[in-house]
Amino acid sequence: MQSLLTLESITVAGRSQPRLDGVSLQLEPGERVALLGPSGAGKSTLIAVANGLLAPDQGQVLWQGEPRARSSRARRRQQARIGTLWQDLRLIEELTVQQNLNAARLAVWGWPRALLNLLLPLDTPACAAVLQRLDLDPALLNQPVSALSGGQRQRVALARLLRQEPLLLLADEPLASLDPRLAADLLTLLLELAGPPRGLLLSLHRPDLLTGFDRVVGLRDGRLVFDQPCASLDPGQLEALYAGAEP
Repeated sequence: MQSLLTLESITVAGRSQPRLDGVSLQLEPGERVALLGPSGAGKSTLIAVANGLLAPDQGQVLWQGEPRARSSRARRRQQARIGTLWQDLRLIEELTVQQNLNAARLAVWGWPRALLNLLLPLDTPACAAVLQRLDLDPALLNQPVSALSGGQRQRVALARLLRQEPLLLLADEPLASLDPRLAADLLTLLLELAGPPRGLLLSLHRPDLLTGFDRVVGLRDGRLVFDQPCASLDPGQLEALYAGAEP
């Protein structure tokens, strides 16, 4: 089976030192990979490169064995395979839940139907189904995102990922600003969503949340420090990874 994501010797320049320095990484279908490292290690940069939002200065990114497409139409098809959960969720406050969910289909629909999404409630049964899968009431579809609680917003952002139907799930510190209960709930949902044929690459600040992940990748100063099964990680490696970093 083709790897979902392959990063080959990725380097991204920075001001005083590279943001990423020769990082290579591979993610297989069904794998759940945690990305650890202190602030400034390059975790967000790596997620942005994996997502396609940031082009590396050196190295190559392959999505299912394919390099970044040249034509805009082919790039949209590639991007449709990649779903990203950002720390700030990036929901559109002024739009309804249903419009936000349908925004995940823009790469597939194209602009005419995307504009229609602003005027009419499209694909209501499909939108209701993804909400129900995450224990949300379909009655929320007509609610503006601004009216939702914090927990509801997290689940709507996950529902948007389901609506997109990606194979590669990326998450950039999605648990950092949540209370422990919400963080645990969200992590459980992400790990469940990442079953085969999907895969998950999730950046974390907390090594205590590694339960449920298959592999752990450590970054420090833009360099790959370790890439190994979670079961073989020892406290000494974590101490070295975070040595001298802010708690």
